[in-house]
Amino acid sequence: MQTVMSAEDLMAFLVVEFDQVANDFVVEEVGEGKIRVRLVVDDRHLRPGGTVSGPSMFALADVAAYLATLALVGPKALAVTTNCSIDFMRKPAAGVDLVAHATVLKLGKLLSVTDVLIHSHGMDAPVARATLTYAIPQK
Repeated sequence: MQTVMSAEDLMAFLVVEFDQVANDFVVEEVGEGKIRVRLVVDDRHLRPGGTVSGPSMFALADVAAYLATLALVGPKALAVTTNCSIDFMRKPAAGVDLVAHATVLKLGKLLSVTDVLIHSHGMDAPVARATLTYAIPQK
């Protein structure tokens, strides 16, 4: 799977289309069907106890799958999540950035299926795993 958008292209796309959250995420690396995205953790991402909240981890998984798909199909802002399954496996480190490693498992004309592993920066064991399906607009 060959990429058509670079990390810089994807970051610029986020600023234009999703300015409200663009500063929360950093696209660190884009490869053939793979992407690494960082959630820059701030106080608003934390739940009681100082750990990163489940909704913040979901957002990271969703953005990573979205950008992994767009890296392959181009800037289609209207691509939408049609399914997500997420397993929260262990408590993330308190106040530490999260890193998502996403791999597009299948890219069709209408759907993209992506697997995402989320780690606390510096931890070997994943804190969450998600599988997401995206609908790809045809125009």
